[in-house]
Amino acid sequence: MTAEERASGSGAVALRPWAVSAVAVFLFAGTGIALAVGVSLLFPNRLLDPVWKLNPAGAALFRSIGRISGVFLLAVATSTLCAALGLLRGRRWAWWFAVALFTVEACGNLVSYFLIHEALRVLSGAVIPSFFLYFLIRRDVRDYFRRHALAPNHNP
Repeated sequence: MTAEERASGSGAVALRPWAVSAVAVFLFAGTGIALAVGVSLLFPNRLLDPVWKLNPAGAALFRSIGRISGVFLLAVATSTLCAALGLLRGRRWAWWFAVALFTVEACGNLVSYFLIHEALRVLSGAVIPSFFLYFLIRRDVRDYFRRHALAPNHNP
């Protein structure tokens, strides 16, 4: 079977759409960030202090919450890592997780406009996850996960 047959869906299994890989890469990056910030909250040290210079307001907020915020961020890192791996393996639950994650992120940024009134920050915070949502709900991506659910032993 040729790559074209697989991509067109006429074969048994389709190739992974590029959008799935792009979203997985973004989730891997989010995993790294959440892991670094979570570790720096649980185990404060000078090595990770430069991370906090990027967002001093965030540092103040996380530190006011306490160490539990570090545990929360490690849970986020674990979740995004599992979702990224699940997307790359064609797992439908990972697709649903990513859609929910980016929907909550986009909506949360829109709601935050009424709290912080920073239009540029809110707009960029809503547009980026909206792009990922657009790519995830495209027909080729949905069909890929639907077909993969029917042939679960396939490793793309």
